[in-house]
Amino acid sequence: MALSGARFRTLSWAAQFLAYKRPSWKCTSCKTLRPTSITLPRRFATAAPTKKPYYVTTPIFYVNAAPHVGHLYTMIIADILKRWRTLCGDTDAQLLTGTDEHGMKIQQAALAAGMDTQAFCDMNCKTFEALAKVANLDHNYFIRTTEPAHRESVQYFWEMLSHRGYIYTDKHEGWYSVSDETFYPQSQVHNSLDPTTGRKRMVSAETGKEVEWSSETNYHFRLSAFQDRLLELYKTGFITPSNYATDVVKSVASGLQDLSISRPAERLSWGIPVPGDETQTIYVWLDALVNYLTKAGYPFPPGQEGNLGWPADVHVVGKDIVRFHCVYWPAFLMALDLPVPRNVLVHGHWTINHEKMSKSTGNVVNPFFSLDRFGVDTMRFFLAYQGGLAGDADYDNAYIIRDYKKLLQSGIGNLVLRAIGSSKGKLPSYIASGHSGELPAANEHDSQFEQLLKETPVKVAERMDSLNSRAALQDIMALVEQGNKYIHVSEPWKNADKAPRILYNVAESLRIAGILLQPFMPTKSKELLDVLRVDNSRRTFSAAALGSDAEYGEGMKKTVLFPPLIVEQ
Repeated sequence: MALSGARFRTLSWAAQFLAYKRPSWKCTSCKTLRPTSITLPRRFATAAPTKKPYYVTTPIFYVNAAPHVGHLYTMIIADILKRWRTLCGDTDAQLLTGTDEHGMKIQQAALAAGMDTQAFCDMNCKTFEALAKVANLDHNYFIRTTEPAHRESVQYFWEMLSHRGYIYTDKHEGWYSVSDETFYPQSQVHNSLDPTTGRKRMVSAETGKEVEWSSETNYHFRLSAFQDRLLELYKTGFITPSNYATDVVKSVASGLQDLSISRPAERLSWGIPVPGDETQTIYVWLDALVNYLTKAGYPFPPGQEGNLGWPADVHVVGKDIVRFHCVYWPAFLMALDLPVPRNVLVHGHWTINHEKMSKSTGNVVNPFFSLDRFGVDTMRFFLAYQGGLAGDADYDNAYIIRDYKKLLQSGIGNLVLRAIGSSKGKLPSYIASGHSGELPAANEHDSQFEQLLKETPVKVAERMDSLNSRAALQDIMALVEQGNKYIHVSEPWKNADKAPRILYNVAESLRIAGILLQPFMPTKSKELLDVLRVDNSRRTFSAAALGSDAEYGEGMKKTVLFPPLIVEQ
């Protein structure tokens, strides 16, 4: 039966989302300033306005150490969001990832390795580029903060902040964490014992990283001026999931101190110099956050910030960098009257034996080993299905094997074999009959399963609209699970009269699931749709509705989509 009405309802959310625009923030203290005399760098030419692409970002990753499975998870979540928008027709959707190559951590790591700092960055950057490639990321650009274009963007951004009166010099004292690249007040540090050496040390209460007392004169940003505007921003659902917003709101409501945004060059030389003051280096987090603008073509010709995607639709970040993305970053943008990102999607950490992964204790997971051992799509599936957004998730090879066997082998793989085997070559005729509405009458089991077929794409779209890719994937797999139960209970091999409707519904469940799984498992979902002989032109979200395709199924052969894992220990 054709369900064009249902299909159009599933797409209505997309039109509403794209039509929505957050109000831009206006800095009242800057309205009386004279127009800036700062000129745009020559690399940015004016162009006719175009539709704003959907724009997703990962954080840029520090190159001081090798990537771990947490980096892979962040990449995959962002990639799923980008691929989903492409599936829904946003063919110009953009995904940015890259590396953060400035700051004291990099400077010290290169020194410890006995390498030139740029050579050290060039070497380690390749590892993250390789991870993005191996994980099958559909990214549009891989940015490096050592790029000349980024340096131009950061220095222009600084000059604009200074021009508007948001930067001043002052003496700064506090506890500084090299690892976190940030200062902490006395209230956020405490004494701790190093578990490996037994040495007493001061650490950040938030991250557990060691801090040292520092006193220096540097540049400050008037962060305190943005308290009210930030609190208003948080009311819009800026932070997802909402549980992370609670601590941010509490912190900002308690008062904001101005932010130190430079370091003396004698202490930190590896970074972007402050324009007009070579004795100071721009704070690595101010430098790093501007990367999202660099990719979008900043500084923007007037009225054309949307040409390459700004404002970002989603910043995907780990919970340890929420403050930088949800407090500092929007405040910087507000100071320049630039649109703030539409959402910051925060995710939890991966743990081992419910303990945080740590390079110092050796309990980290090499993502290249995991991808090689279990396969790219298996790892993408596991991380997306089990990964924590509102909280942490525990990593174990046994869990990957469990999910592979239960959900992929016995779930999708088993349903494909049962559908093709039970149809005995007649499935194309059942599909044609189903599309034309000429199937046998439905019983209670048929009606219930058909309702699930209608509802699932709508539910998945709603989940993805709220940036909950985990729940979306679980809805898809619930359809597969019910498909297996449905064919088992209905027993089409015992009832030739009822078989056409049963096997048509099962085929539709596989086709719909295959379409919806494309952002999560690009390779395996393609294999599934190829087995079903679904035409490439009918693999978009708009086709993921019951009865929307009458021309698949011809020449299907039994195929083992998920063979046994070679290593199961």
